[in-house]
Amino acid sequence: MAKKKGLDLVLVAPNANPPVARIMDYGKFKYEQQKKQREAKKKQKKQQQVKQMKFRVKIDEHDYQTKLKHIRRFLEDGARVRVAIMFIGREIVFTDKGKEILERVAQDTADIAEVEAAPKLEGRDMWMTLKPKKKKGE
Repeated sequence: MAKKKGLDLVLVAPNANPPVARIMDYGKFKYEQQKKQREAKKKQKKQQQVKQMKFRVKIDEHDYQTKLKHIRRFLEDGARVRVAIMFIGREIVFTDKGKEILERVAQDTADIAEVEAAPKLEGRDMWMTLKPKKKKGE
């Protein structure tokens, strides 16, 4: 029957008793499946990235503003940002200054971001995570 119609005979459930077969255009079937997968991929929510910005305790104002500008751009693009303070050598004594810098970053980005993870000290690094605020349409 399949040869008369110019179609393919495809086993749908070969383990069933009796095996189930279907007459169809297999090439067209595969094309339709690929098309559905492409559509599903387009509708899939974009996976969120985590960007990282490193600061030092002795950061100058201009450097701070430049890094803050990058953080704001990352947040506006929808990425999470991990802000880290690196303590090198004897700077580890000034963890309070590091915390001040992280709080200042959180305060300066408060209009577009919220703190996801509060400042934590791990080894010689102190870090916190910022995530973009939800927009009204989301």
